[in-house]
Amino acid sequence: MSVSELSARVKDRIEPAFADVWVAGEVSNVVRAASGHVYLSLKDDEAVLRAVVWRGTVPTLAIEPADGLAVVCHGRLEVYPPRGSYQLTIDRLHAIGTGGLEARLRQLHARLAAEGLFAPERKRPLPGVPHRIAVVTSPAGAAIADFLQTLANRWPACAVVVVPARVQGAGAAEELAAAIVRAGRLVPPVEAIAVIRGGGSLEDLWAFNEEPLVRAVAAAPVPVVSGVGHETDVSLCDLVADVRALTPTDAAVRLSPDRGALLSHLATVPPRLTGLVNRRVAAARDRLARLATSRALTRPERLVTGRRDMVRDRAARLERVGGGVLRQARERLGAAAGRIEAASPLQLLARGYAVTMRADGDDTAALRDVAGLRPGVRLVTRLARGRVWSTVEATDEAVEPAAPVGFLETPAALRPCPDAARADTDRGPRGEMRR
Repeated sequence: MSVSELSARVKDRIEPAFADVWVAGEVSNVVRAASGHVYLSLKDDEAVLRAVVWRGTVPTLAIEPADGLAVVCHGRLEVYPPRGSYQLTIDRLHAIGTGGLEARLRQLHARLAAEGLFAPERKRPLPGVPHRIAVVTSPAGAAIADFLQTLANRWPACAVVVVPARVQGAGAAEELAAAIVRAGRLVPPVEAIAVIRGGGSLEDLWAFNEEPLVRAVAAAPVPVVSGVGHETDVSLCDLVADVRALTPTDAAVRLSPDRGALLSHLATVPPRLTGLVNRRVAAARDRLARLATSRALTRPERLVTGRRDMVRDRAARLERVGGGVLRQARERLGAAAGRIEAASPLQLLARGYAVTMRADGDDTAALRDVAGLRPGVRLVTRLARGRVWSTVEATDEAVEPAAPVGFLETPAALRPCPDAARADTDRGPRGEMRR
C-alpha cells in the first residue's frame, strides 16, 4: 500500500479510539500564533505530546496555558497525514491542584509589591455621594444583577454604566484591563469604577490575578472598588484596588450612601435648624435688653457732660503749653532779628561807613582797592542816607589800616568816611582830597 493509504488507515484506527481522553502533563513550548491558535507541548519524564487549542476554544479555557504549569487536559487525538504526526486537540484545560498557580501567584505578588502597587498610601477615598459610576464585569453573570439591585435600593439617583468584559478564561485579564481603560475615558466622566465577579475556584478567578489587569487597576484615573468572588477569595485585583469589597453586593454598598439613613438624617435637619434659629433669636433679644438698660441709652447727657469736661481740660492744658511754646518762639525770633539787624550793612552805613562803586559800565560791585581806577572814572558812594557822585582825580595804593575790631566779615569795600577833624590831613600828594 502507499504511504497515504497507510496514513489514512492509521487515522481511521487512532482517532475513533482516542476521541475523548484526559491527559496530564507539564506545559512547555507555548506559542500564540497570529491567527489566534495556541500551540504547545505536554510532557512528562519520558515523553512529549504535541497539542493545540483552536482560536474558538481559547476563550473558554479556565486558565491560560503557560510554560511550566502542571495541567490536566481534555480533548481528542488527531492524525495529520501530511506530516505523519499526531497531536492532542484540547477543549478543556485545568491546573493540577493549586500548587503551580499559587507559586506563580506568590512570585507575581512579590514583584508587584516591590514596585509599591499595593502600598496603602496609594489608596484613594471613594466619593461620598456618587452621581455616575462604571461597572466592569460580564453582563450575563449574576454578579451584575446583585450589584444593580443593591445600588437601586440604597441610592437610585446614581447612574450606572456597564462596561462588558469576560471574567474567566484565557484572555479575560486583557479584556478586563481594556474595559477599565474605556471606563476611565467615558464622557461625561465617572466618579468611580467597580470591578466585580461572582465566586469560583482559583482557576475561575485566575484572570483577576494576572498582571495586565492589576496594572490597569493601578493606573485608573478614578478610585476602583474590587468585588471579586466570596469573602474568603483574595485576588491581586483586590489588593491593588483602592477599596476591597467582600462580594459584588458589598461593592455596591461601599459605593453608595444608605438612602434610609440619609433620609433619617435629613428629617432631623428642620428641628435642629429651628432650635438653632431660636437660640440665635434669644441671644439677640438678651443683648438688646442689655443695650436698652445701658447708661448710653438711659442717661446719654452724662456721656456728653463727661466728654465736654474732658475736652475743656485738654483745651486749657493745650492753651497753657501752647502759650509757653509761643512765647519762647517769639523770644528766639526777636533775638535772631536783633542779630540779623546788627549784622546788616545798613547799620554799618548808619555808623558812618560808606560803600563806593563805579558809576559807569555794568560793574556795580563794591570797590575793594584802587586797582583799575584811573583819573576821570566816575564813582558813586552810598551813605546811610543818600548817595554822592564823584570823579577820580588820583589814586594812592598805600596799605589801608586794619579794620576795626568788632566787625566780623566786614566787606572790604566798606571804608570809613573821613570826618571834619581829619579833612585837612587826609589829602593826596598834590593836596587833593581822597575819596
